[in-house]
Amino acid sequence: MAKRVSLSSRIFIFMILLIVLASVLIAAVTIYQYGQQSKDYHRQRLERKESQLISSINYIFKQTLWEINPSNLGNIFEYKIHEIANIHNVNFNIYSLNGDLVKASKSNFDQNMNPKKLSRVILDSLNRNIQKRYVTSQMELGSNYRSSYVIFNDLRAKPLGILNVPYFDDDSLNYGELKAFLIRLGYAYVLMFLVAIAFAYFVSKYITKSLKSIGAKMNKTTLGKTNKKIELGNSSVEVSLLVESYNNMIDQLEESAEKLAASEREQAWKEMAKQVAHEIKNPLTPMRLTVQNFQNKFDINDPDISKKVDEYSKTLIQQIDTMSSIASAFSNFAKMPMKNTETLNVVEIVELALDIFENEFIKFIKHDEVIIAEFDRSQLTRVITNLVKNALQAVPEERTPKVVVELGADEKTIFLEIADNGSGILKEHIPKIFEPKFTTKTGGMGLGLPMTKNIIDTYNGSITFETEAGKGTQFYVSFPKKI
Repeated sequence: MAKRVSLSSRIFIFMILLIVLASVLIAAVTIYQYGQQSKDYHRQRLERKESQLISSINYIFKQTLWEINPSNLGNIFEYKIHEIANIHNVNFNIYSLNGDLVKASKSNFDQNMNPKKLSRVILDSLNRNIQKRYVTSQMELGSNYRSSYVIFNDLRAKPLGILNVPYFDDDSLNYGELKAFLIRLGYAYVLMFLVAIAFAYFVSKYITKSLKSIGAKMNKTTLGKTNKKIELGNSSVEVSLLVESYNNMIDQLEESAEKLAASEREQAWKEMAKQVAHEIKNPLTPMRLTVQNFQNKFDINDPDISKKVDEYSKTLIQQIDTMSSIASAFSNFAKMPMKNTETLNVVEIVELALDIFENEFIKFIKHDEVIIAEFDRSQLTRVITNLVKNALQAVPEERTPKVVVELGADEKTIFLEIADNGSGILKEHIPKIFEPKFTTKTGGMGLGLPMTKNIIDTYNGSITFETEAGKGTQFYVSFPKKI
């Protein structure tokens, strides 16, 4: 087994590495900064030369007797180009807009660096650039050679020609300054490194002196199932505080572990109870409303009494089946909701689900009498019940509820829209609307919409919504139609 490096050695090594790393970073930043300054200097210098040349060209346009047009560029700058070059101490070339060389200030023209015909790449780049400027860069004679191309205009701001300014980046002065600075910086680094070695050695020994005493005591401690406390006497104030903190932490950890285990068990049961209560409460409320509605409207002399009893019975049986499926689903909660697909008429299921509510507040619009889908009857009922119930509860007490349920379908998809005239959903609540346990109701569990979305997702459907503060919310549900 390899010998482990002591803490004092690690502290010493890390401090030295930190000094070395800092030195390297400072040197790298210095070199980078010099490079950037050099680039910025040459870029700005080239731009200044371009600006000065453009100003001189405009001045020539004001003084010339020739008509200012592309065909007269050669005549206008026949002799003036050399005068401008001498004034600004810079060579430049003038090209026509189609890339042909018109005039050059330097007689011994270099074909490699300054062609007589501009390439299509340069012309296209000039036309695409908003500033009508393009700069090429290449290495020539060991230096960076730039060549800028700028479209200049006549006195009426109409493009007239192309100004070409060759430019060599002369970095010899900057490199000399950088070299001298790095040499001076190197001397400072050497001195700082020697001082750092001595400083790191004494600091590492001082820091680990007390820890070695604690380590010796801890090596004598046998750790079993229960953490053992450290008992150390005749120690400094700092070490005593460290030992005391460790022993207190052991006591707190043991106490916290017991509380956490109990709290987790209790919280798990609470969460399960909340979900069971919420899911069972949904069918119980419709069942209660159905019985009350039947009690208020029951008339033994009604000729349609048998039909109504049959409808009420179907509604109660449907809700009882829903409760039964919930109980079965919670017995295997990880697989909830259970998927029991059957072929059914969605229009009929929606009508039965809406019968449990007060019809005066709900308007049902159906575009077809029969819309067939593959869905679980009880789960589809839960989707409709949850959305309609939420729509009614979203309406303030001082406002008369108005809920519109619209059902339609195309060749492949069934569309269900539930709109209310409630208060709308606050902007900060929109991202959380489908999160479990999120609710704005004082008595809600925050499981209705998440469970609804889970059911719809199970059947490859989607649920979205639009909301407007103070005016209401519209939920849009879609799922596949049986073809």
